[in-house]
Amino acid sequence: MSPPPGESPAGEPPPEESPSIRLLLVEDHDMVAEALGLALDRTHDVQVVARSGSIETAVADTRRLQPDVVLLDRRLPDGDGISAIGRLTAAAPRTRVLVLTGEASSASATRVAEAGGAGLVLKSAALHELKAAVRQVAAGGVVFAPELLAGVLDRLTGRTGLAGAELTAREQQTLLLLADGASTALISERLGVAHNTARNHIQRVLEKLGAGSKLEAVAIARREGLVD
Repeated sequence: MSPPPGESPAGEPPPEESPSIRLLLVEDHDMVAEALGLALDRTHDVQVVARSGSIETAVADTRRLQPDVVLLDRRLPDGDGISAIGRLTAAAPRTRVLVLTGEASSASATRVAEAGGAGLVLKSAALHELKAAVRQVAAGGVVFAPELLAGVLDRLTGRTGLAGAELTAREQQTLLLLADGASTALISERLGVAHNTARNHIQRVLEKLGAGSKLEAVAIARREGLVD
């Protein structure tokens, strides 16, 4: 059956209706990045201009390329992608940031909104949903699942607090390592700090999250969207 007039066989608007969206893909896993890059590049109105594998590279590439959209993985080798949103938008004020995450909660959605991000989309989303999200943020919109919006509004208006809001960048790194099951010794090695310093970082994370143990801290962090 032939598609309706003015519509492509894939159900997308014809190329002439939309200018190309310049997108920077920030993803450190090669297979995931390659699959996403190929899929998005085959979309008539999206052009993947580069791929970055870390926060530092993403900030430099964003400043250099000034993309329309940064599709930003939540978990990167040098930190939590959400914490980098401010640096990315400072490097390119007109760039919109869309976070790609394994799990989403109202807490993580709130962090994205507070940081100046335009939305977040699950890695499990269908390709057409991802493309729609990219187009929506490129057009100036925001993308948050309806079931998350009530929680986002509650947190932004102060009706509920956000655990971990006062964590420093180093404490956020410590929390991510704890979530990966790292020991104090491994955290010390990964952060390049003394064992006692790593232990102090862990203690401050527990205190700020109101946790009595590392396991409880990770559980709270997952519930609050601080880690996937």
